[in-house]
Amino acid sequence: MAELDNIFKNLPRDLSDEVFQSIATGSGVKIERIISKGHASPAGYWYDQAQHEWVMLLAGEAMLAFESGREQHLKAGDYLNIPAHSKHRVLWTSAECETIWLAVHYD
Repeated sequence: MAELDNIFKNLPRDLSDEVFQSIATGSGVKIERIISKGHASPAGYWYDQAQHEWVMLLAGEAMLAFESGREQHLKAGDYLNIPAHSKHRVLWTSAECETIWLAVHYD
């Protein structure tokens, strides 16, 4: 039986590290909640993922950078699709409040 939950419920108190929580997985798909607060990718680090990633910012604010030089500012409600192997990194997330991401990784 399906159980009701809420994406904004049970936010961790300790956000000294960014939190990645798997919500659901299936054949070629992973859905996760990511919680950031003042986090950024380590200097020189680029995500280079084998799967596509559709990501939506549910709360907070963030800035992504792409290897191509493009930067993308995201606010609550914004979403984008990042094709597989599109190198990207998080430049910053809001230090004032939690930034809550919904990420769908898929083939």
